Amino acid sequence: MRIGIVTIPREPPSGGLHVMDQIITIARKTEDLGFHGLWITDAFARGRATLDPYTVLGTLCAVTRTIELGTCVVQLPIRHPVEHAHRVQTANLLSGGRLRLGVGSGSTKHDFDAVQADYDTRFKVLPGLLETMRRVWAEEPVFGPALTNWPGTGGGPPVLLGAWRSQRWINLAAHHCQGWIASGIHSSWDDIQIGLKMYREAGGKRAIVANIFTDFRPQPAAPLSGHNLTISLLCTPAEAKDRLKRLEGLGVDDALLVCPFDDPGQLEMIRSLHP
Repeated sequence: MRIGIVTIPREPPSGGLHVMDQIITIARKTEDLGFHGLWITDAFARGRATLDPYTVLGTLCAVTRTIELGTCVVQLPIRHPVEHAHRVQTANLLSGGRLRLGVGSGSTKHDFDAVQADYDTRFKVLPGLLETMRRVWAEEPVFGPALTNWPGTGGGPPVLLGAWRSQRWINLAAHHCQGWIASGIHSSWDDIQIGLKMYREAGGKRAIVANIFTDFRPQPAAPLSGHNLTISLLCTPAEAKDRLKRLEGLGVDDALLVCPFDDPGQLEMIRSLHP
């Protein structure tokens, strides 16, 4: 099982590093320590300051060379699919093909309200939006003239679907995407086990559990999600090692751990858990 890191930028305490410096520090440590990838999330109307994922990806492209760079996950229904496909292609080019595009329907109504998108139809429109983006990457005209790809970027990056364990979404992930992303925030251990069985039976290849909040301090920072987390590493390192082994035993290919943004020094300890 591969281990990746998720970074969720937070406003630094007074006198702390500038947010850009902190992002660069985390990116370089993630690569230097041999983690498989660095992933970012997507949110903007949550009552706290957030950053645009593609702008952050541009920085990560410039300060890393080998690790995967991913999103877990970008909300498709709140963006225009043609313009969105163009931004994704730009990030994929700048990363040298290291981008892994995790996408989903979105789960927070505030984000939809902020851009006047229809929250109630998000599941209905998701497959069509994804298909439109694929047509853009294939240089097909959609609503007007076709977009021209930069050399070597045709077809777009690998797409991984972040979704619940229903058969409909499992099939979409297995048959039309390059992976399935389960949520460490919203999923239970049983959800992961059942979803993995369905995904493998449908022919799915890469299975990821993302956003596993990790903090080994005596008083861990409160997760930004505001949820009671069933799958987390807010525990001792020994217990965290056991939980990672449990995920690996279920057949998970990648575990994406959320390292505290204000304490990147924990990356060394995380690395020691699953060499």
